[in-house]
Amino acid sequence: MAGHANSLRAILLALGANFAIFLAKLAAALLTGSGAMAAEAVHSLADCGNQCLLLLGMRQARRPPSPEHPLGEGNALYFWSFLVAMLLFSVGGMFSIYEGLHKLREPEPLRWPWLAVGVLAFGVVAEGFSMWGCLREVNKARAGMGLWRWFRTSRASELLVIFGEDLAALLGLTFALAAIVVTIFTGNPLWDACGSLAIGVLLVVVAVLVAVEVKALLVGSSAEPALRAEILAFIEAQPEVAQVYHLITLQLGPDIMLATKARMRASDAGGSAVELIDAVNRVESALRGKFSAVRWSFFEPDVKD
Repeated sequence: MAGHANSLRAILLALGANFAIFLAKLAAALLTGSGAMAAEAVHSLADCGNQCLLLLGMRQARRPPSPEHPLGEGNALYFWSFLVAMLLFSVGGMFSIYEGLHKLREPEPLRWPWLAVGVLAFGVVAEGFSMWGCLREVNKARAGMGLWRWFRTSRASELLVIFGEDLAALLGLTFALAAIVVTIFTGNPLWDACGSLAIGVLLVVVAVLVAVEVKALLVGSSAEPALRAEILAFIEAQPEVAQVYHLITLQLGPDIMLATKARMRASDAGGSAVELIDAVNRVESALRGKFSAVRWSFFEPDVKD
């Protein structure tokens, strides 16, 4: 089973790194007039706001059940994660494309270009530190599977968003650095505009990929396939269970709802209703002891499918 990733640590690390990078980029953009740098500054500011929204979603997801939300509000985390993906698309990606098109129509020479290079180098270091922290948590969760497979199967929407943002930020910094260096050596400010356009396209692509994954969670997804298989094998291995007919899992933020239909050995042996209830309770108790994410368990004993 995959390990437990600390999404909060990854979010706070990314928030601190992005705010420091935003301040450095903003100062450099004002001094140099770089469109790519301005696009990167907006991107970092948007990332700071996005991480605050993820923190809000994590807080709401921990609210206890209520009559209006009998299964809790775990899906609130998916809503805020989807909103973050949309903001990354609009505020980050579309603004960068707009800035690039504006610079193509009205190119401006760079001022203090080597300052921009220095700021971008600082940004690469800071964002690399944030990405390192994120990957540490991702590696705990993916348990040896490839990054792409983890991205497609993970149910931790907040970690998906942070990973996508950090990856886009590192690549965006590379694009901006390349655009400014080429502009310095060629004297052609159109390369700076092209850098802004490349950053915008990158952010749009990452935002769409993240939005597609989070949308599936928002609609309703089972637990991760490996975890579902482990839960099924665990229930089938219990001495009280003769056969599992159906197993349904539903991911609700950090929690899992489980519905099981199974034939119990107490039924085969002609046990009383009390014995059958005790057998079901023992299975559910063992299940919760093994899988802490299973918050809701609905167990239906039956004699046929």
